[in-house]
Amino acid sequence: MKITQLKTFLLNSGQRMNSMTGYGPNWVFVKIYTDEGPTGLGEAFPTGKARTTEAALHEYERWLVGKDPTHILHHWQAYYVGSRYPLGAATMGALSAVEQALWDIAGKSCGLPVYKMLGGPTRERIRLYASGRYLNTTSSLVESARQAVDAGFTAIKFAPHPQGYASKTFETVLEESVERVRAVRNEVGLGVGIALDYHGRSLGPSQAVLLARAVEPFKPMFLEEPALTEYPESTAEVKAKTVIPIATGERCISRNRFRAILENRAAHILQPEPTVYGGILETVKLAATAEMFDVSVAPHQAGSPVSLLVCAHIDAAITNFLIQECNVLLDAPMAQELFTSLPLIKNGDLILPDTPGLGIDLNEEAAKAYPYKPFDRKVVPNRDGSIGLM
Repeated sequence: MKITQLKTFLLNSGQRMNSMTGYGPNWVFVKIYTDEGPTGLGEAFPTGKARTTEAALHEYERWLVGKDPTHILHHWQAYYVGSRYPLGAATMGALSAVEQALWDIAGKSCGLPVYKMLGGPTRERIRLYASGRYLNTTSSLVESARQAVDAGFTAIKFAPHPQGYASKTFETVLEESVERVRAVRNEVGLGVGIALDYHGRSLGPSQAVLLARAVEPFKPMFLEEPALTEYPESTAEVKAKTVIPIATGERCISRNRFRAILENRAAHILQPEPTVYGGILETVKLAATAEMFDVSVAPHQAGSPVSLLVCAHIDAAITNFLIQECNVLLDAPMAQELFTSLPLIKNGDLILPDTPGLGIDLNEEAAKAYPYKPFDRKVVPNRDGSIGLM
């Protein structure tokens, strides 16, 4: 079997937004074709650099065409090592998408789901937490939390920061953050996990510690990115001064970044993003390394149903899995029209598919209705006019 072609798909819902270009992020897919029929689908991380990632994918095509798609690690090494210089987010996203697509082809060729090719399953169901609840008003945040619980989710994640946080003093942000967390906990009760995504927005670990201690009474499941991942020593400082478990790692795109987190004992939970960290096997290898440090893994997920299933195959193949982020609405028209065999979720758990490969495919004809739109991440000015982190 030989690879014959690679196609890219940059898809956008077209939903209007009130910032930057006026559109939300694109989904970035690669589809790999072979001379014997099986195709493979993969997803790259939806940064604001979709066109750059697309270009990187087509550069990779020059290496792939004519080669055996099941030589997955060989192809991964050829791109990663052959680039000589460290890869950035766009190129790592391209490599991650290709790697997923090759696993999809391999699984279909063998008649096995990808997780079985990796030694799984270690579990039959993947516990999910509902994500994507960021900077809502407190009342709308509480309502979305209730809706998630009513839909069967046993855990949710949201930003403790209030709307307009960048223009407020830290003292006000702290007070309003506590009120938001209290309101959600009162709504969902103690039987539902609540995770808080701080996004590294503090000016330093001292502010993160103040926030963590202020919300400790509400028993968060974890506090995500209390400091920037570029500074694992700062994250370690926060971890040492709160009883809330610390999670981080979504923006780590290299082994060295995670090694620094582990060696500094900076986190209880790692959150690799498989669509930019290097794909399926690289994330499984990271989980094995984390296991030696008694650290759990809860993969980040911010894309389409494809990336959710990619995460599920990883979750089913590792032993130190904690919980899986679910940042996509599977009942949305875009998801329903674009994909076959969407992930099955029951009572807040994803049920592992038993179909060969990843268990999902892209409807290329339907994709024409969701063309690429320009997208830039929002720029948030601080009170003094400097640029903050969103």
